[in-house]
Amino acid sequence: VLELLRGVQRASEDRKRSLSRLRWALQNKETQQKFVRLDGSIRTLIGLFTSSLADMQMEAARCLHELSHSSDPAVAEACLPVTSYLLTYLSGHSVEFTELCLYTLGNLVVESEAVRKQLLPQGIIPVLASCIQSPHEAVLEGLGYVLSQLLQAKEAPTEIMPLVLDSVLPQHMLRLVCSGLKAGIGAAVEFAWCLHYIVCSHTANAALLSLGALPALTSLLLDLASEIPQDAPEGLELLVCPVLRCLSNLLAEETGCEVQIQDERLLVALFLILQCFLQQHPFIIQECLWLLNNLTADKPFFCSTLLGLDLLPALLQLLPCSQMASVLVLTVLCNIAEKGPAYCQQLHQQPALPLLLPTLTLPNPEVVGQCLELLHLLFLHWPEAAADFVRQGGHRALEQHQSTPELQERARALLDMVGQPLGASTFSPCHATLSAFS
Repeated sequence: VLELLRGVQRASEDRKRSLSRLRWALQNKETQQKFVRLDGSIRTLIGLFTSSLADMQMEAARCLHELSHSSDPAVAEACLPVTSYLLTYLSGHSVEFTELCLYTLGNLVVESEAVRKQLLPQGIIPVLASCIQSPHEAVLEGLGYVLSQLLQAKEAPTEIMPLVLDSVLPQHMLRLVCSGLKAGIGAAVEFAWCLHYIVCSHTANAALLSLGALPALTSLLLDLASEIPQDAPEGLELLVCPVLRCLSNLLAEETGCEVQIQDERLLVALFLILQCFLQQHPFIIQECLWLLNNLTADKPFFCSTLLGLDLLPALLQLLPCSQMASVLVLTVLCNIAEKGPAYCQQLHQQPALPLLLPTLTLPNPEVVGQCLELLHLLFLHWPEAAADFVRQGGHRALEQHQSTPELQERARALLDMVGQPLGASTFSPCHATLSAFS
């Protein structure tokens, strides 16, 4: 390592070759740690990084980029002197050089709070805001990467988020995400996750809603769903996921924003996405169901639409997918049943009971508990469902849970209900909106 550094320090024709060899050597963790401990090592790289020789400058940038990959905070902190130069070089130079500087910055802010604390007073947010107008997809993707790393930092809600919200970044991020794949799927994915982290802070939702985030993201989801059956680009699920989460979390806020989207095409889009990704990307099922829950939680519009478009069979088919999917499907059904007798009658007529009976026999208390919530609502609002339940032998499944501590009270209450068509109950309906994963 020392010999490589000496080769780089010599003003000879072999300097570039030594720099190239150093770059490859710095892919090794131990080499990184040894290099930053050598006297003058970072100073030498900075000297070449800021030189007027373009080829040397690029090789030095690549060496710094390799160092930024280190998971050792000491290596990141050794690179502190270079951060101001990285910011300076974001304006101008080649696209490749700018992209390299962006990813180096993004890697450094992940590992070191000291780097983040130095970059904020140096004006990283205004500099990034000036870069977001770039016409180059590679630059936009790198910019999205830096922002997503900053917005995930532990100090982001208090120190970084206010600066981002005071800049033009949110509106341009929303624009780039909602332009779909025009900016490139990589850039769209990065900015979609940035929006997700902003939404999860709960302090910025009013600002995003004022920018029209809800209708814009809804429109994007419709566009993405329309592309799925034709020629969906590789990695589309990576964009769909944060868009679903943003919509879910915005709807979970008590802002009355759910009245802004009453478009039945949204449900069709959700089920198209479910159908497309069910086999290869099952994690999308959970995301879609979170959103579906928050759409059906309060207002009856989407409950009526789901039943009216005959989407209930497709929803019930998701019950066995996973434990979380089962709980969420049952929660959506609770949202529908809670709306009253007419809705419970339709659930009964589009036979949900035969599919619920096997669920009662599962060894998972959380799934069974949610199923009991649903049965309570059905029996309460539509007593014919209780009679049908008994005819199908459902009461025997309930009797099995009388000895399960967390389920016995509700199981006994339901047994009372099926014995008395309008019997009293200790249940309370479950129809709260749920925040998606943060």
